[in-house]
Amino acid sequence: MPLLKLTSVSKTDSGTKILQNIDWEINRNENWVVLGPNGSGKTSLLNIAAVNLHPSKGEVEILDHVLGKTDLRLLKPRIGFMSTSLNYKFRFNIKTIEVVVTALTGATEPWWDTFSPSDWERAHQLLQNVGCGKKSDQLFGTLSTGEKQRVFLARALMSEPEILFLDEPTSGLDLGGREELLVVLSNLLTEKRSPPMVLVTHHLEEIPVGFSHLLLLKSGKNIASGTMNETMTSENISKCFDLNAAVDKTAGRWNIHILENGK
Repeated sequence: MPLLKLTSVSKTDSGTKILQNIDWEINRNENWVVLGPNGSGKTSLLNIAAVNLHPSKGEVEILDHVLGKTDLRLLKPRIGFMSTSLNYKFRFNIKTIEVVVTALTGATEPWWDTFSPSDWERAHQLLQNVGCGKKSDQLFGTLSTGEKQRVFLARALMSEPEILFLDEPTSGLDLGGREELLVVLSNLLTEKRSPPMVLVTHHLEEIPVGFSHLLLLKSGKNIASGTMNETMTSENISKCFDLNAAVDKTAGRWNIHILENGK
């Protein structure tokens, strides 16, 4: 059974077609990138897949449950979700480790909940894993943007999810912060206990080393999908972004080159 299966999924908002008849399956041991230009429906697709949003039409099956026919309160803890939108939900002077541990309750404050010593230990270990172990007691608001993104990754992993969704995790980062996060993600892919990941981006150079599959979206439609090496072609990327482009791979990372005069 696939971890995730979307069947004829469409999404319409205020008469605008955001997604059109998307069929998509994710199996265990697969790590997917969803790539496409702005406005292609990537974030909407991710939110539907992560059961944060209901489709207008079609069926979503995830972790052997069908969206609309299951108790989301029981399903949600099994699904990890990382988004830059979380940045505005935490107060400046909350401790960094509290941002991570509160994922267990879905809260943004630790005031009303009691966490066990093992919970705090796990939160600290996750911060160490993402390179922020020394930031545990630091005020979250004083962290750099790149550090905050890595903390959100630790938070998304806190509940030991069975699948992890990443919505443009490198958005807004400078070169150094981006590369630090990409290394963390690549390392995470190699760990046996890590959940399958689905990453949304619109930049080829922001795909970490090790992702196995690719789905290309354009105007809400799936224009190509499959293994990374078979799907990440110059022809597919040119079609997806309306460019005359060539793509290549160096040290496991993808690059794009815009061609002039058809050369």
